[in-house]
Amino acid sequence: MAFQFRVRQASIAALPLLLISCAPTATTQPVATPAAAMPRPVPVAGLESVMGRSAGALSAQFGTPILDVREGSARKLQFSGPACVLDVYLYPSEQGREAVVTHVDARLPDGRDIDRASCVAALLARGAER
Repeated sequence: MAFQFRVRQASIAALPLLLISCAPTATTQPVATPAAAMPRPVPVAGLESVMGRSAGALSAQFGTPILDVREGSARKLQFSGPACVLDVYLYPSEQGREAVVTHVDARLPDGRDIDRASCVAALLARGAER
């Protein structure tokens, strides 16, 4: 009985310590993070005619895109031909500047990967036939 009384006293004595440990120690303010810098075009052999180009320049090269998606300041254009599908991603290089291509993806019509430069060359050849 004395043992139970001591356990109860110890539990009651420890209760404030438990409550203090759960209380917030300081108020935290949300930290504003700067907007992520837009990726810069990286020169890649065979992609010179695409990287760093505007949507207008791409349309002049490949024709009207089959897909034009905008999300915030980003833009995705998709061009397609019998050989492949080309996705180009455009971002403004600086605030208020026109968006330019910073990334390119390419695939075969069935979805398998294809070399990006080969796809660009195939679409440019098809454009030259028009």
